[in-house]
Amino acid sequence: MMENQLCFLAFLCFLPTAHSYIWAWIYSLPGHSANEIASLKDPGPSSSLEVMSNVCSPEIDCPLGFFCDLHFEICLPLKREGEFCRQDTHCASNLTCMFGKCLQTAPGGQEGARCHHNEECSPGFCCARLHGEMVCKKRLLLDERCHVPQGGISFSMNQVCPCLEGLVCRRMLPKRE
Repeated sequence: MMENQLCFLAFLCFLPTAHSYIWAWIYSLPGHSANEIASLKDPGPSSSLEVMSNVCSPEIDCPLGFFCDLHFEICLPLKREGEFCRQDTHCASNLTCMFGKCLQTAPGGQEGARCHHNEECSPGFCCARLHGEMVCKKRLLLDERCHVPQGGISFSMNQVCPCLEGLVCRRMLPKRE
């Protein structure tokens, strides 16, 4: 019985410290300003109706111009170009969440556009990984560097497109002067 009481007492002693570490961590998260997080922690004298209007979930939508942060279950303003994001729905219109930031959406089939198969890309392009995301990239031209990593292309984070039709990738000896 005494052990349980000591454990509970130790827990209560460390609770404020843990609480401050958690808030310090939340403040450091990209994409949320300190003011947004502070308003979550202490909404202040605003009416409960105003606070409730910021609450969201998969079943409760946010107003136009906002997205639902499902982790905190609050509506946040859509992100502008260059701001951190986790998915497309976090970005303003005409922006796409690529590599963790809201960027201009590339036209379909063009360089930088998302894809799943080579057929989705324009002629002269292939569908390859760039930072782990499948995007249309230019096929390699004559004298451009090419390589196939050990284990094959499927295991690389950043893939290189194959050469244009009629060209092959071959080992070149270093040039001597």
